[in-house]
Amino acid sequence: MALFSWKLHGNGKSISAGEVVSPDERLSWPLTIGLGLQHIAAMFGATFLVPIITKFPPTTTLFFSGVGTILFLAITKNRVPSYLGSSFAFLAPIGAAMTNGGMAVALGGVLVTGVVLALVGFIVKSAGVAWINKLMPPVVTGSIVMIIGLNLAGAAKNNFVAGPEVAGVTLAAVALIGALTKGFINRISIFGGVVVGYVYSWLRFGLDTSHIKAAKWFGTPEFNTPSFKISAILVFLPVVLVLIAENVGHVKAVSNMTGKDLDNSMGDALVADGVATALAGLGGGSGTTTYAENIGVMAATRVYSTAAYLVAAVGAILLSLVPKFGAVLSATPTGVLGGVGVVLYGMIGVLGAKIWIENRVDFGDSTNLFIAATTLVIGIADMSWAHGKYAFNGIVLGTLMATAGYHLLRGLKNMAK
Repeated sequence: MALFSWKLHGNGKSISAGEVVSPDERLSWPLTIGLGLQHIAAMFGATFLVPIITKFPPTTTLFFSGVGTILFLAITKNRVPSYLGSSFAFLAPIGAAMTNGGMAVALGGVLVTGVVLALVGFIVKSAGVAWINKLMPPVVTGSIVMIIGLNLAGAAKNNFVAGPEVAGVTLAAVALIGALTKGFINRISIFGGVVVGYVYSWLRFGLDTSHIKAAKWFGTPEFNTPSFKISAILVFLPVVLVLIAENVGHVKAVSNMTGKDLDNSMGDALVADGVATALAGLGGGSGTTTYAENIGVMAATRVYSTAAYLVAAVGAILLSLVPKFGAVLSATPTGVLGGVGVVLYGMIGVLGAKIWIENRVDFGDSTNLFIAATTLVIGIADMSWAHGKYAFNGIVLGTLMATAGYHLLRGLKNMAK
């Protein structure tokens, strides 16, 4: 297939000082396969945490992440190296939908989110990306990212108190791995904490392994179909804004590292992630996003070849065909989820603050201060409002406050000048 073709970089065995392996190049296939395995390891922890926390079938999510990555490479015409893994932005809406409608309703929300994101991508392909920056200035984007993480503080608390000893060990393991290690191990400190907590719980309290023993070594993933509930879909829509920010940020980061102008690929990247997310929702997987974890692998190796990502995607699909593997992951103790949730949800919130800091948001401006302050309280307290059969949770109301409130106040302020 002509689309998936690469020219050999140099002798295929080494990279000269100051050079990088471009997306349309590759090293020898043995080295490329090795790099693909590194990308699997980099995405693995975060990609599996989402289905473990949300109770989605882990192997199904892995399957659609692999398929989604192949689609991403094809739609972006092999220009943007990326792995599409599970997005943490879906944790809160999936949790709400699972409580109030079950997995089918949650999948409906994932599917609609993907469709909307793809539509945004087509608009960007036609009109450019500037309008997104105007719609979502840093004070708005940062506020929304923060509430998507911190809205889950209550869920982290509930899981933590359900198994405080295991949760404490897990949390300590994440902290120590992050503080005492470097490089790749440091980047997967959260997954490392999950492994430590899992093993500790098994040794300390035992583990029911009956369903693990019953699971087959080889088989197809568990596929499920979506159903649609307007009140649930509304909870998912704010995630679109986060996915836009993540995809645009990823393309810009790759552009800076490779020295290639990828602005023309912004729309394709959004369309690709939208299609991958919609497909996952259609079959039973979690929504996807471009993965920062894999940028670290590229930065360390100076290899930006999309061939390595194709290897990673195929490898992920092959792993998804091992049900016993998924059964082991599904047995993760509640205390482990509590410990890792404390740090994970907090980290998502801190990413919002990072957006404010990097863009030097002026909180001396009364409008910026008001929007950030009210959005955070609405989202973290999970303030809700119901009208008939429709219910709007804290993330939806907080997102409305951030986006509509910001532009309304800015408009009034400009009129008053």
